[in-house]
Amino acid sequence: MINIYSLMPISNSFKPGKHFLQIPGPTNIPDRVLRAMDYPTIDHRGPEFAEIAKRVLDRIKLIFKTKEPVIIYPGSGTGAWEAAIVNTLNEGDKVLMFETGQFSSLWWEIAKKFKLQIDFVPGDWRTGADPQIIEQKLKEDKKHEIKAVFIVHNETSTGVASRIGECRKAIDNAKHPALYMVDTISSLASIDYKHEEWKVDVTVGGSQKGLLLPPGLSFNAISSKALEAHKNSNQPKSYWDWEPMLKNNVNGFFPYTPATNLFYGLDESINVLLEEGLDNVFARHKRHADATRLAVKAWGLEILCKNPDEYSNSLTAVLVPDGHDADALRKVILDNYNMSLGMGLNKIKGKVFRIGHLGDFNDLMLAGTLAGVEMGLKKSGIPFKEGGIMKALNYLSQ
Repeated sequence: MINIYSLMPISNSFKPGKHFLQIPGPTNIPDRVLRAMDYPTIDHRGPEFAEIAKRVLDRIKLIFKTKEPVIIYPGSGTGAWEAAIVNTLNEGDKVLMFETGQFSSLWWEIAKKFKLQIDFVPGDWRTGADPQIIEQKLKEDKKHEIKAVFIVHNETSTGVASRIGECRKAIDNAKHPALYMVDTISSLASIDYKHEEWKVDVTVGGSQKGLLLPPGLSFNAISSKALEAHKNSNQPKSYWDWEPMLKNNVNGFFPYTPATNLFYGLDESINVLLEEGLDNVFARHKRHADATRLAVKAWGLEILCKNPDEYSNSLTAVLVPDGHDADALRKVILDNYNMSLGMGLNKIKGKVFRIGHLGDFNDLMLAGTLAGVEMGLKKSGIPFKEGGIMKALNYLSQ
């Protein structure tokens, strides 16, 4: 006799098929990187790990486009923000920061806790850091009281990419000695970035986006000018201190326990990026971003980023029409199509949804993503024009 109870579902939580993780980070991880991390932990003070670490510390410079040191912390990007501050600045130092979204605001909050004097240029969360304002403020600073300029390259909350090269020119035009600090957490290995050419003094990075890894590693790429500033910085620091890191890294070791299995993964993710070729990686991201924006415009919806020359190639933030809730749309899409989209943060909560199109991502994944959005728009009752998917597919198939 068949036991009918054995045929009944024990819950309705199972959803067949692959979950579409289309938030702008953490991103999808390639299988070969997952397999690289699925390896027994080894002695982090032994010769085998030292060999891996030295290889990673050398090759990660290729991703930042620098020959200068890159420090790797076990921690989130928030920690690397703090490290940039405590290793270069002192209490009371004046700095220039720009409100370009949620993450620039969070970096500002950290800077306040270290009692920096902050000229925080307000923004509308739809535009990036303005090179003209940088040049003007630095030229007015005749006594060179401003010790650093902070910019988030790609604002993950808004889909706005500040023009880092132009901001560098603005600093040079003002003939100002301020340090240049840049957050690349959601742009590194997705949008072209040139630490050395743009004379960035501290570049902040994180593992969980374009670097094709889980959260857990953060980075400071540092210049010789930043190392000189470190000698004169008296901010309290222990975990984030560059000096013991650099001293130990020479031999492939760390002053405390590193995230060993994430190093296996980073070693392999660098292989993946270099095999594709960084120029190809950047071109792929731009192509998917262009296709996404074509779809959004065909739907009759508005992209949050105002200026086309500041469009992000990592993600697209989309405004929903007045009177509609972006989070309700996200729930419809998650419940019906098993796809996660990024939510609007802080000032834009409920007003935007964010489509992540970075990392381990291809044409068919983008097609599925845009199909999920279009079906969700229809099911949610948000007014839009159909055909965004086909607009993107026609572009991708050219």
